[in-house]
Amino acid sequence: MHRQSHFSYTCNQCGRCCHNQVITLSPVDVIAIARAMGLSTRDTVARFTMRRGSLLRFDADGRCVALEGVRCTIHHGRPIACRLYPLGLDRDGADRFIRLEPAAGSTGVYGDAGTIGEFLSAQGVDDQLDLNERYRPLLAMMRNRVASLTDFETVEPREFWRRAIAEALRETNFDPNPMIDTLFDADGAGCRRESVAATVDAHLSALSAMVRFASDAVKIAAATVLLAVSLGFSPREAVAIEFA
Repeated sequence: MHRQSHFSYTCNQCGRCCHNQVITLSPVDVIAIARAMGLSTRDTVARFTMRRGSLLRFDADGRCVALEGVRCTIHHGRPIACRLYPLGLDRDGADRFIRLEPAAGSTGVYGDAGTIGEFLSAQGVDDQLDLNERYRPLLAMMRNRVASLTDFETVEPREFWRRAIAEALRETNFDPNPMIDTLFDADGAGCRRESVAATVDAHLSALSAMVRFASDAVKIAAATVLLAVSLGFSPREAVAIEFA
């Protein structure tokens, strides 16, 4: 499906889509939630996320921790995945989308009264996606920094990156990593601004400087993987090498 495809969706606020999901968060998502809630990004990570800020937290009953009854308390700053629902991004084609299966028992109503483009505009998706896209160049910068610090003539690249992927995706017992902390705690890096866009500007500048002066290739590699995953790429896409 593309932007001109006929599509509409009416949410009837049943809250069914806010249970038992895996919602990946980007740095932009964390900043947006923080600004909507009047919290610091550090407090937002602690209250609403897991895996160091890269996943939305759900409680033991499968309910999103931002849900009160059937009301989303972070609606104004809700993540991109929630804004898109019931659509998903089709990574096989630029600017293409897939229609997701409705959550079990959902009372939302699908239709074709408009277009996907109109739906995305109404949900504020494009601005968030544009901000997300601004983080993509960091991936190449981070990979290049890893390459400059690592002798891949003596270190097997695939094993190196396998370890980085495993470390990045750990939800517990992970090693301290200041770069990952900075990815999801923009305010903690001194980047707090009133708007999401202004915070992103400052955040990207701080991250770029951090990458240039970083000296621990292992930590940079794990941060590279987690940033890539948070932006919607697979871990293997993050490292740009072939795995056997």
